Amino acid sequence: MVSQRARDIEISGIRKMFESAPADAINLGLGEPDFDPPAVVIDALCDAVRHGKNHYGPSAGLPALREAIAERYRALDAEVSRDNVIVTAGGSEGLVASALTLYEDGDEVLIPDPGFVLYAPHARLAGALGVPYPLDEEQGYQPDFDELEKRVTGRTRAIVVNSPSNPTGGVFSPATVDRLVSFAEANGLAIISDEVYEGMVYEGRFTSFWGKSDRVVVVHSFSKMFAMTGWRLGFVVAPRALAPDINKVSYHLIACPSTPAQLAALAGLAHGLDATRAMVKEFRARRSYISRELNRVPGLHCRPPAGAFYTFPKFDWPGTAPEVAGALLKRGLISTPGDAFGARGAGHLRLSFAASRPNLKRAMAILHRYAEEVGAN
Repeated sequence: MVSQRARDIEISGIRKMFESAPADAINLGLGEPDFDPPAVVIDALCDAVRHGKNHYGPSAGLPALREAIAERYRALDAEVSRDNVIVTAGGSEGLVASALTLYEDGDEVLIPDPGFVLYAPHARLAGALGVPYPLDEEQGYQPDFDELEKRVTGRTRAIVVNSPSNPTGGVFSPATVDRLVSFAEANGLAIISDEVYEGMVYEGRFTSFWGKSDRVVVVHSFSKMFAMTGWRLGFVVAPRALAPDINKVSYHLIACPSTPAQLAALAGLAHGLDATRAMVKEFRARRSYISRELNRVPGLHCRPPAGAFYTFPKFDWPGTAPEVAGALLKRGLISTPGDAFGARGAGHLRLSFAASRPNLKRAMAILHRYAEEVGAN
């Protein structure tokens, strides 16, 4: 009764940990800010609901929101317009709509390893094969272009990139971005650039792929920007020739994005970005704290993340990453095993610092106790 397509994909390691956790566990496993949306965003949503803005909208999103999104990209591309923008039901839907638009049966797609858990399943749903390319900690999680070239075949259709990265916190340098664009153009590849964590950079600076090639599709989200993860609203910026096809696929997935949520996001872009900056300032402080404290836990080694709100420490403890994450879960700490993000995540945990400082402190105590139990040095 069940399709092979459904059998071939699994619930992500992130969700497995979250959904099996006790109610009082400290959650450093899910990637969502522990903030409420800015007041102006909440007020705009409530106002929309109370004043009848509860009906279907255009499949590509409200024109005013699409125009506001396009305006954010005009510094990179003066020609960008709302015709390049499709509003989606979160960044995840934007990713799968882009995959279903670009990939054919039998295609191969280069995906980061470690990388976000949905890239390979989205390729599989489109009939394609995700081919991992390595991102090594020793290289600051910048891609190795010799390794990339080895993975290109006549079937390679696209490359997925993610900077700042979930799970590593790596941020591509401007030189890396330019070289990836040249690599994609030389090999005839589309670039799907997941830029959801754009505003969360602590070292270096963020460089978008938009405006550097007509092969680029950018996927973004309001979830992190305005701490509205449960509202499920994101967007895609795509070449004008491709955007109608992504919109067509998106329509068949969701019909249209939420009208009240779009009006709230529009208010946020106009008046809510100060709250976003304040949230990122707090994340910066937490990043300093957790990076320092993780390196004080026997058996843990943590490279401070350059962006996003994740650390990706390597452990020297007995057991696999799922076994260690399971043991920590029993002790009241939700983490994510690193190999949920690819083979190169083995021996790592992903720990989010989008949690309160008291909870981060409690989490460090659990990690210290666990290190003592396993006899770490």
